[in-house]
Amino acid sequence: MTRLTGAVRGLVAALATLLAVAVTPATATAGAATEPKAPRDFVALSAVDPTIIQEIRYFTPHNFVGEPVDGYRQPICILTRPAAEALHKAQRTLLRKGYTLKVYDCYRPQRAVNDFVRWAEDLGAQSMKGEFYPNVDKTRLFEDGYIAAKSGHSRGSTMDLTIVKLPARPTRPYHPGEPLVPCFAPRNERFPDNSVDMGTGFDCFDTLAHTLDPRIQGVQRANRMLLKNTMESLGFVNLAEEWWHYTYQPEPYPDTYFDFPVSWRSLRGAP
Repeated sequence: MTRLTGAVRGLVAALATLLAVAVTPATATAGAATEPKAPRDFVALSAVDPTIIQEIRYFTPHNFVGEPVDGYRQPICILTRPAAEALHKAQRTLLRKGYTLKVYDCYRPQRAVNDFVRWAEDLGAQSMKGEFYPNVDKTRLFEDGYIAAKSGHSRGSTMDLTIVKLPARPTRPYHPGEPLVPCFAPRNERFPDNSVDMGTGFDCFDTLAHTLDPRIQGVQRANRMLLKNTMESLGFVNLAEEWWHYTYQPEPYPDTYFDFPVSWRSLRGAP
């Protein structure tokens, strides 16, 4: 076989470059198309009950990490359909009493949980300590159970939520860099939330956030019990260490941890 001349070699190289340019966008598009999707029985909560308030904290910088969390592409609540329908029933019960539910988090992709783990291992990242974990040394987050490598939220039937008195007034936005107040401070001192007073803010890494902590009494305890009794009457189970955390039982996917992004495009048939 004869050697290629310099001119022919140059022509082959040019053709190879053109092919690379032409193929790269198609490859990128194909990669985007392989993003995991939710099973068909996952739904947007708003499609089941549009009256429930949604304040998806991990889409925003107002959380213990201090920045939007990986995997939260849109501020929407996604749940398995049985969990969403049970939550709709809870909402109807509370509306009759002059309240509404508000969700802070619902389905959580595994990539978000991994983001939490990376943050917990970075002991220098403590910009939000003053609000969310003022009394907890960051080296103990795993040992004390505040951070774990797996979360029930990733199975699709767990949500973090609270109760808001009607008519609901909007919660003001958090401004990064603003002074932080401990999540267990009196209600008129900690970050404002249109939720009824639960004794602590959401995602408070403190034993005062335990649902039945004996130090929480009076109106605060009554508010926690209103949420607990309403949810448990419809098949939800509370996590004792977090007054806001509930899981619908039986879970459709008790052993599966999903990783599709929190976005409309993750839902099959959604726009």
